[in-house]
Amino acid sequence: MSKKEKEKIEEQVEAKVEAKAEEDVDLLAEVEKLNSELAAAKNAYYKAYADADNLKKRLQAEADNANKYRIQSFALNILPAIDSLERALDGKDENDPFVKGVKLTYDQIQNALSQEGVSPIECLDQPFDANYHHALMTEKVEGKEAGIVIEVLQKGYMLKDRLLRAALVKVSE
Repeated sequence: MSKKEKEKIEEQVEAKVEAKAEEDVDLLAEVEKLNSELAAAKNAYYKAYADADNLKKRLQAEADNANKYRIQSFALNILPAIDSLERALDGKDENDPFVKGVKLTYDQIQNALSQEGVSPIECLDQPFDANYHHALMTEKVEGKEAGIVIEVLQKGYMLKDRLLRAALVKVSE
């Protein structure tokens, strides 16, 4: 083989090596590009998964809350009837059959509401709490310190841990 042929073969080999090197550089660039796209796709997937999980948790919490307080509007609507029954029973002869019937009805309604988590707020002789009481009047009373509920004008009610209706009260000065 002549020197010229050897140089020609070496040039061809060199050209192929350079071409292969350029091809490898192109492949590495493509691999880098694909790796960055994969990372972006993984990030988007994790964000979407987290968003879906948060949505699921929020919807479950809302459903639990709606179920927990499902009786709220009914209870608010029935409270005036309970107030009327209490006024009907106030100071009446308990031996009267009509009063006994009203008392029985009142007790049944109170029992049904208490089974659903509705309970009256105990406030007589308790310190005034603006979160649960609404003061309509104040009065100076001997023997009572200031800020004590001395009379309940209208009962307040709680629905589990939520205020359903504030008690209307008279407070000592």
